Amino acid sequence: MYKLIAIDLDGTLLNSYGIVSDENKKILKNAINNGIEIVLASGRSSNSVKNIANELGNLKYTICGNGSLVYDLQNEEIIYDKFIDKRKALQIISICEQNSIYYNVYTENMVIAKTLENNVLFYHQENANKTESKKTKINLVQDIYSYVSNLKNENILKFTISDRSNIIFNSIIRKLREIKNIDVLDVAHMSRKIIKSGTEDVSLEYYYTEITNEGVDKWNSIKWLCSKLGISETDVMAIGDNINDKLMIENAGLGIAMGNSNPFIKSIADKVVANNNEDGVAEAISEIL
Repeated sequence: MYKLIAIDLDGTLLNSYGIVSDENKKILKNAINNGIEIVLASGRSSNSVKNIANELGNLKYTICGNGSLVYDLQNEEIIYDKFIDKRKALQIISICEQNSIYYNVYTENMVIAKTLENNVLFYHQENANKTESKKTKINLVQDIYSYVSNLKNENILKFTISDRSNIIFNSIIRKLREIKNIDVLDVAHMSRKIIKSGTEDVSLEYYYTEITNEGVDKWNSIKWLCSKLGISETDVMAIGDNINDKLMIENAGLGIAMGNSNPFIKSIADKVVANNNEDGVAEAISEIL
């Protein structure tokens, strides 16, 4: 039996409304009762991932910011980190500002943005159904450069860059790739999420990429955690849907792609399950229990 299961959140464990279904909760509890470590491995900020982990209960570790840190939930401490240096962060902000591109800064505790658009609009909508303590903290500021310059005791996990125009998006990506010692995630398709507007479902669609410190990846954090726990990498099962899940799906003992994954992720996975609105995670885990 697999000893550790790493699970992505958006597009994987969470449905299109940002909710963990009862079926997925049930199977996760079953896996934990069978002695399996369940590790949420997300691109979200630490605070957001911890809230979901606490909702599920009995989880010991989370991976946040695409592998920028590993958090020990029981001892409430960071046990592994690779943050973006503030000077590097300000360089990224300057390029985004000069090119009028939409961007967010993810810290341990919040998402910094100018306006509610794209992924931040989705988080805002998701917050409407949560108590105050479980919400993803969104900090709207007009001068992000000055705000980040004055940040104290707040580590930067990653940036998200997005635009609804593929031409504008590709233009900014070329400029960002010129910055040294950062990784720019190569995302080849649009992100698609659903929010509620009154009684109507509204689709959010945008091109995006994520920027992290050099060498940051979910799989690198999983390997580090396996070493700490004495678990073989072949005893890891990884479930995801997007490019930031590529290495963990490729290298885990069993790599699972969701039915809503992009074609490339499906092509490298050992198995493809149902989509995130049809409890694909529950399907994958039930087969190994």
